[in-house]
Amino acid sequence: MTFAGQAAWITGASSGIGAALARALAAQGARVVLSGRNVAALEEVAADCGETLVLPFETTNHAALPAAVAQAWDWSGGVDLLVNNAGISQRSLAQDTDFSVYERIIAVDLLAPIALTQALLPQMIARGSGRIAMISSIAGKVGVPMRTAYCAAKFGIAGYADALRAEVAHRGLQVHNIYPGSVATEVSRNALTSDGSRRGVSDRVIDNGIPPASAAEQMIAEMLAGNREIIIAEGAEKAMGEARRTPDALLDQIGSFMAAGYVQRMNEGAQ
Repeated sequence: MTFAGQAAWITGASSGIGAALARALAAQGARVVLSGRNVAALEEVAADCGETLVLPFETTNHAALPAAVAQAWDWSGGVDLLVNNAGISQRSLAQDTDFSVYERIIAVDLLAPIALTQALLPQMIARGSGRIAMISSIAGKVGVPMRTAYCAAKFGIAGYADALRAEVAHRGLQVHNIYPGSVATEVSRNALTSDGSRRGVSDRVIDNGIPPASAAEQMIAEMLAGNREIIIAEGAEKAMGEARRTPDALLDQIGSFMAAGYVQRMNEGAQ
């Protein structure tokens, strides 16, 4: 199986994991929609990706989403895969961190992907097919020091995706939670410090992390295999993620609620 002939929309597509996913999907024959803020960087990625729509927008500008969704959907005749990848990390102790940093990271890493998913969801449900992938983090399974805001957002997006999957699986949609560990990107340099400024330096573990192209290939393979939780990590990070992996039997149990009339029972109970 491949994504050949399908349309994939990737946010945060100008670099790192997003750019690697775009190139890997295009190599399989997918049409790709590339979103982010850096138009020049998006166009550089697009040059490697064949049939491509560069669709820049600010992920926290919720008012811009209806037009962006309409443009992406009309360009490709639908969206088969939405990858919510755009995000920003953190490197600061909670006691030192200004509350504005929490607001910014929650806005970018949690509310923005929820808003885009909600805007696209009605079309996917009406068509009865599609995939939604949320790029969380190992820090979305295990709380990590100096990342309290980041962990809060990444735990939150994983919970949203799990609940959404339970609601839409019987409608033909697949929802993937993807948990990368250290991938060799600019995530540490771009992380926010205690006052909201850019950190500007990287971590050794990130610099020595999984190459983005390798991470992207594994993500794609696991999505095509239908895996709902996808852990992309090595060593201790992989062990941490696996230790907190949700058993498939539990995901199946929660997913069965809808077919068993859960919504009807809830609505009847509220009357």
